[in-house]
Amino acid sequence: MMETFSCKTRILSGSGSIAALADFNPRRLFLVTDPYFMKNGTALDVVKQAKTENYEIFDGVMPDPTVELAARGAARVKNFRPDLLVALGGGSAMDCAKAMAYFSGVSCPVAAIPTTSGSGSEVTDFAILTYDGVKHPLVDEKLRPELAILDDALLQQLPRSLIADTGFDVLAHALEACAGTKGGSITDALARESFRMACAALPKSFAGDKSVRLEMHKAASMAGLAFSQAGLGLCHALAHALGGAFHVPHGRLNAILLPAVLECNASYALGKYAALARAAGFSVSADTMAVRALKNGLIGLRRELELPQTLAQAGVDPRKLREQEQQIINAALNDPCCETNPVKPEAHMVRGILSQVSDRG
Repeated sequence: MMETFSCKTRILSGSGSIAALADFNPRRLFLVTDPYFMKNGTALDVVKQAKTENYEIFDGVMPDPTVELAARGAARVKNFRPDLLVALGGGSAMDCAKAMAYFSGVSCPVAAIPTTSGSGSEVTDFAILTYDGVKHPLVDEKLRPELAILDDALLQQLPRSLIADTGFDVLAHALEACAGTKGGSITDALARESFRMACAALPKSFAGDKSVRLEMHKAASMAGLAFSQAGLGLCHALAHALGGAFHVPHGRLNAILLPAVLECNASYALGKYAALARAAGFSVSADTMAVRALKNGLIGLRRELELPQTLAQAGVDPRKLREQEQQIINAALNDPCCETNPVKPEAHMVRGILSQVSDRG
């Protein structure tokens, strides 16, 4: 069976790698970021390192960017007509910037500079936008950036909660990519190594060890390369649906959902999950026991990172969850991520997972 793997994104890593923006010799640079990086001077420092005097900054990115926000930004991109578009920030900033470039119709390279280690958006064909309270994945090869800059100098002051949230997103990406139905030997290898690296580095980074943060950055990009081609699954479909409805951070939702989804898919992806368990050092036993150890290991890591165990602990009102349950189930089942889940999800499966993670009392 023929396998296809492609990666047009050039990846640079290490402290000071932002300086590579100057290699584009940009005459007109458009930077997309959020108010935090504008206020603390990082945005202007990026422009300075690109060595351009003609630039425009869009600093209006908010968490869970909307279609309307991306449309406003796209209009500004079209009007400015840059020859380089730079995304600076976490997944929201990168997704928004990629969508703005896509919808503007302006043909220019996109350079992504992630400031968190989680979404992998710097190397993927995905952009997640919110419309009418529902998160919608936009998927197109044209969304993949030309350059990803993994500069760990930007990771020194990360809050512990952000390290935990985004770190579990990496684990979810790797686990779902490993079982994604469009995967192959290359994506499997990337997913396993990303999962191993993240399991080793994440607790240390959370505890304050800054020396491992570049490893987490690399793990996030490797998981992004894997899932961009292998696909994701029910965990992300449900996280998108719940995130749009209740505005809980995406990685936090993945942390709550992942063990339950793993159990739901286990009989369909037993060997894949067992390989992950062994790669991460959770188990060396038979497949069934290895997958059980993987689930327990994820629950233990979730507790170590001080993440909520249930939706109620994450601030989701059980009453509102009951009221919106059918809409959430429908949104999850209609999410493109379900198309590459190891088994075609059905409503009763989603309802069972929600019941397991809701803590309804």
